[in-house]
Amino acid sequence: MTAVPPSGDADHEIPVSELSYTKASRELDAIVEFFEQREVDVDLLVARLERATAIVDELDRRIRQTRMQVEELVPRLEAATRAATRPSSEVASADPQDEELEEWDDEERGDEEDSDSERPLF
Repeated sequence: MTAVPPSGDADHEIPVSELSYTKASRELDAIVEFFEQREVDVDLLVARLERATAIVDELDRRIRQTRMQVEELVPRLEAATRAATRPSSEVASADPQDEELEEWDDEERGDEEDSDSERPLF
């Protein structure tokens, strides 16, 4: 099933920008099959060639846009993954409240260590 009407009537075609990537790709495949026929309908030749060119241009634009998005997102994902897998002592806190909590936590641990030192280990 393609978005190109069997008649090749450009007035009834779905605009290329409104096609999903999959539908546009399938339509392009159908146009290629049309050109591979031994007897090509000359009346449809130019219309199909123009449509194929428009589809190729649109798919290329989408691939370039997707590539740019991936190139932007992958480093962010890698950084987030590195931060999540680092021990908490290596993670630098950007929030002053977090630093206060860490100091308070260190003080609490210090008190516990003092009380533990009075107890026998075994």
